[in-house]
Amino acid sequence: MLAYQLEHIFSYRAQLSAPQVLGAMPGGVRVNFPIVGGEVTGPRLKASVQAVGADFFNLRTDGVGILDVRACLKTHDGALIDVAYQGVGDLGEHGYEQFLAGELPPVLQLRTAPRMSCAHPDYLWVNRLQCMAVGYIDMQTVEVFYDVYALR
Repeated sequence: MLAYQLEHIFSYRAQLSAPQVLGAMPGGVRVNFPIVGGEVTGPRLKASVQAVGADFFNLRTDGVGILDVRACLKTHDGALIDVAYQGVGDLGEHGYEQFLAGELPPVLQLRTAPRMSCAHPDYLWVNRLQCMAVGYIDMQTVEVFYDVYALR
């Protein structure tokens, strides 16, 4: 087995706007959650989540939601960091039908794999990371919360 470590680099909260439900498509129900802001705090990074990007969520007929997220962070000293990640949120075996009936869970656990890119010399280290994140979305407040770890 290969040796590895997880290093907590930051936690974040992002506020999303009301979901834009595109409807049932051949691959499932597509829902877009535009990002309107948020904050990043942690031992390696302090930033704000910019009001750009979105969480593009596709809920498959088996109840598994596939996330495809693009976001931008602005560090406390002005650097811009592009963030992209994919992941899953499992609504359960009957999650698809429940979603179509308007029955959403109050909280949905999320597991993702973020990658970051930055041109600023003080943040070139983020370009070398593969991260994993564990979190959830609060469906009442439409806020997402994550703890992000670098896989070393």
